[in-house]
Amino acid sequence: MQEYLASKPFDLYALHLFHLVVKHRSFTRAAREAGLSQSALTRQMQALEERLGMALLNRTTRSVEITEAGKFLAVEATRLIGGVASALDGLQAEFGSVRPEVRVSVSRTLAMAHMPGLFHANHQRHPEVVCRVSYNASNAILTALEAGEIDVGVLCPPTPLPDSIRVTHRFKDAFELIVPASMAAKAPMKRAAHFRHWMAQQPWLHIAAETNTGKNLRRWLKRQGLDLTVAMELDSFDLIINLVASGFGLAFVPRRALALYRRKESIVTLPYSERFEREVVAVTRRHRKLPRHVEGFVGNILF
Repeated sequence: MQEYLASKPFDLYALHLFHLVVKHRSFTRAAREAGLSQSALTRQMQALEERLGMALLNRTTRSVEITEAGKFLAVEATRLIGGVASALDGLQAEFGSVRPEVRVSVSRTLAMAHMPGLFHANHQRHPEVVCRVSYNASNAILTALEAGEIDVGVLCPPTPLPDSIRVTHRFKDAFELIVPASMAAKAPMKRAAHFRHWMAQQPWLHIAAETNTGKNLRRWLKRQGLDLTVAMELDSFDLIINLVASGFGLAFVPRRALALYRRKESIVTLPYSERFEREVVAVTRRHRKLPRHVEGFVGNILF
């Protein structure tokens, strides 16, 4: 091992830069995040490939493609960088003088009404702990978690989850059909066939198709035999609810998301024979010991 390290220096910084290139699929964006010039980043990647004796990246004028060797290294680099970051975070949390911090990334498809269950109890019990919160797409949350860039992720999970990810909490998030109050009286509720036909004639607001929730909801609608006219796609249920209240169309939204909406008189919830549910989970990295303040935060999640 000593001979190998002497001839092939293990450079965490180069691995970090490689991770950024893979993350962004772009030398320009990776260099911007790293605070380097594009030419300096290119030299770093060329030196890494020379030391390893293999190509990791195929560069074109428009994109960066990852070779099979690069894909293998990308997985291992993410774990290594995440492990080092976690060790340093734990060291700082246990022995440092700064306030402990929990980095939480929440899926954009969760609504504001989901937030109290995540943060309220920990804020009451440990006000000294700083929570740094970000909204991201689910795949970005999992990547950041594996890289040690965040401590906890909250999302509607893909199937399957990576082996390196551990689920700490689960809950079923039931959805409701909502319509503008101005349209509710026109809905033919007495006969199911007429109601389904009426639904198909209305404009619909859907959560974005590329999200895990969007994919699951569309599969459910297909099983229901509902062919709905999509007027708008959005990545926020809070925004969808506000637009439904303003008369833009109908939507299926999490029941919990309606809890904090104040203009309830502008929305009507209509019964539907079947109910869509999604699963929401809180996740951490599996192969790491959580710092005490992060473990405490996870224990205080109320769902």
